[in-house]
Amino acid sequence: MKYNELYEIGKNKLKAAGIEEYELDARLLLESVCTTKRHDLLVNGEREVTTGQEQDYVNHILKRGNHVPLQYILGEQEFMGLNFTVTPAALIPRQDTETLVEEVKRHLYDGMTILDMCTGTGCILLSLLYYSNNCQGTGVDISAEALKIAARNEERITSLPRNAPPIKKVNWIESDLFAKVSGRFDIIVANPPYIPTKTIDELMPEVRQYEPLLALDGKKDGLYFYRKIIDRASQHLNKGGMLFLEIGFDQAEVVANMTAEKGFYDTNVIKDLAGNDRVVCSLL
Repeated sequence: MKYNELYEIGKNKLKAAGIEEYELDARLLLESVCTTKRHDLLVNGEREVTTGQEQDYVNHILKRGNHVPLQYILGEQEFMGLNFTVTPAALIPRQDTETLVEEVKRHLYDGMTILDMCTGTGCILLSLLYYSNNCQGTGVDISAEALKIAARNEERITSLPRNAPPIKKVNWIESDLFAKVSGRFDIIVANPPYIPTKTIDELMPEVRQYEPLLALDGKKDGLYFYRKIIDRASQHLNKGGMLFLEIGFDQAEVVANMTAEKGFYDTNVIKDLAGNDRVVCSLL
């Protein structure tokens, strides 16, 4: 079968399955299977694909048609200009979270210590370490499987060439929030589960059926983990340290009030590119 013919089959199947970006997804899956580039569809569309490639593509299309996230099929996701390994063991890195990383970077100086709570794939912490020098990072997650992915991503990101000192080895800790964490840090950053339990079923099928519930469910009101993190954060921050929290679009006021109640000050709310409240940052 020809390359462009296979693409048309995949595109039509995804469209019939109700996949919103069916053309893009069909092309990206084909490029992954055939190790091709975007222009190949136009320039080399008449090329023949192997039987193995055809079968792999059909299997990928079947998965995507069942709403398996594209990133889990491809096995990676770009974040902050870096490619991270992803599996169903951890939440897929999202563009909205880049707002959190960019805000931390504004306050991050070489040699600082960073604690990343609910680290998941490690994309937040590893991005911060990649774009700084001589910082020390600790990543915490309750999921051992998520930490395995984070450790794989550490190998992947630290192997990238850069004109800077080598990235220091990350300390990964399997812990229920601060339970097994000791010491103090200059920065604590967290993207905790913040979706109220009652709204989980309203999420798109790619999220509610395939991404880990552990990384989504913020309990009854979506604020459970903010209470836990903010309550203990001051015990693990150096004086003058900063706390950065990703939030849901309607959680800024209540989370900011929580930080004030625990002695934090100079709190700011940062919006994402869509204009939604996305990050609460506070000084201790």
